[in-house]
Amino acid sequence: MTEMVYTTKEVSQILKCNVDYVNRLRKAGLIKFMKLGSYKVRKSELERFLAEAEGKDLTNPCEVKELDD
Repeated sequence: MTEMVYTTKEVSQILKCNVDYVNRLRKAGLIKFMKLGSYKVRKSELERFLAEAEGKDLTNPCEVKELDD
């Protein structure tokens, strides 16, 4: 098994946002993390999230909306 896992800090760097926002995404259930000492997420889960997030406004993770054209 060689699948990569990322910490919340690493995810924030990938998404170019802050760690608090990554934690909001986690708490809203938009990205499923596991707790192994600290929160970690599989690369495949992050890729799933990114694919599903396309075309959506995630400013407020608790109220995801479609983007207006």
